[in-house]
Amino acid sequence: MTFETEDRAALRESVRNLLAKHSDSSAVRKAITAPEGYDAGLWERMVEQIGVAALAVPEDYDGVGASLAETHVVLEELGRTLTPSPMLGSAVLAAQALLLSGDTEACARLLPGIAAGEIAAVCWASAAGWSSPGVTATGDRLDGTAHYVLGGDVASTLLVLARDGDAVALFEVDPHATGVTRRRVPTMDPTRSLAQVRFDGVTGRPLACPADLVDRLRTVALIALSAEQVGAAQAALDLTVEYTKNRKQFGRVIGSFQALKHRMADMYALVETARSMSYAAALSQDTQDAYAAKVYCSEAFEQVAAETIQLHGGIAITWEHDAQLYFKRAHGTAQLFGQPREFLAAIGM
Repeated sequence: MTFETEDRAALRESVRNLLAKHSDSSAVRKAITAPEGYDAGLWERMVEQIGVAALAVPEDYDGVGASLAETHVVLEELGRTLTPSPMLGSAVLAAQALLLSGDTEACARLLPGIAAGEIAAVCWASAAGWSSPGVTATGDRLDGTAHYVLGGDVASTLLVLARDGDAVALFEVDPHATGVTRRRVPTMDPTRSLAQVRFDGVTGRPLACPADLVDRLRTVALIALSAEQVGAAQAALDLTVEYTKNRKQFGRVIGSFQALKHRMADMYALVETARSMSYAAALSQDTQDAYAAKVYCSEAFEQVAAETIQLHGGIAITWEHDAQLYFKRAHGTAQLFGQPREFLAAIGM
């Protein structure tokens, strides 16, 4: 099955053109320091002009009714420009958590707002990672701290995955409720803001939570993240090729040196293989494909980013150059939703 259909190609062009106008290198740096951690004006344009937040939301909940493959296209383009946005945390993770819950009342109440661009955040990981929630439920009382929450400090709705005995339960929480404390935390990747959300005796609103919700949500998260990784890896490669066409040493552009050609050819092979694995996972939404995409796309992006630094030389590690941002994004995404080694054993099962 071909990933790049006519409709997806048109969507890609629309997103790319909008980002070209409003999310260049200087705009990304400005967004990093914005109070929200992203450019709120750009997010509004993406939502209103293209409908990115509504893509994978069913029409019954005021969405477009497209598939996760369409959100994949948007995430790849956002990764290419390193644009900070609520797309992954809200329009993908939060929206899919609600849909996977099967709680039609909660979906009807919350999904129209998410489709319109409102921010929801999934509170999930413990300090050790995503294998176990950081929050514990005793009845409808929530205690503990959720770590690495995408958009947790600015969300208007919190969806909390909490340990409830040997099971996991899902709750809706008002972020302004008594006992909720939110703070943005320093990150290695400045283009993605993460938050800690602490719950001290907070009363949550229980939502339906099938036994397989966490596994299915992790599958969605890993595949979506691979789209960002592929887009960013392609951009890092393009940046490197362009630089080697212009940088001269010994009276020749360095891109003419055979050794550098070989290294860039290897980078190209990594990007294209990662793209194939990411697209296959996006179409199948299969857990094994998601794990494989997580492992391969993380390692491919890290290698491409490292080569980008090496082939640019000293300029690559200056704040003014974008290469260091791609390097930081590569290592940040490799850790998000679980380290690659956590999925290696499961791939062959």
